[in-house]
Amino acid sequence: MLLHIIARGKIARSPEAELVERYAKRIAWPLKLTELPESGGRIPDPLTPYKTVLLDERGKNLGSEEFAQILGRWRDDGMRECRFIIGAADGHSDAERAEADLLISFGKATWPHLLARAMLAEQLFRATSILAGHPYHRAG
Repeated sequence: MLLHIIARGKIARSPEAELVERYAKRIAWPLKLTELPESGGRIPDPLTPYKTVLLDERGKNLGSEEFAQILGRWRDDGMRECRFIIGAADGHSDAERAEADLLISFGKATWPHLLARAMLAEQLFRATSILAGHPYHRAG
């Protein structure tokens, strides 16, 4: 299953970009990173069937193992792509939220978009490691 991070705004050269790259290289599953302008721009057509996950302050605060279980179930159900969308500064519209398969949050705090992108990349690496039985994740 393709893991596709779609983010509004340019990450450019930054410590956050280095973190995203570090985790992106470690993820064994296919991974695609797409940057869009703050407004406008066209999201590429998905591989079908697919799931859409929005990073949203109103989303569920999932533990890493629960997140891994969801990804594993979607993979096993034949999803070809899972899109993770990080919105612009004003977040997502109500229509986007309603169409999404899952809303996730990294807690009640507000995170800068660049840091949220790095945190997502780490969680994707952690989830795929859990599913592979890799010792990176230490539960308990």
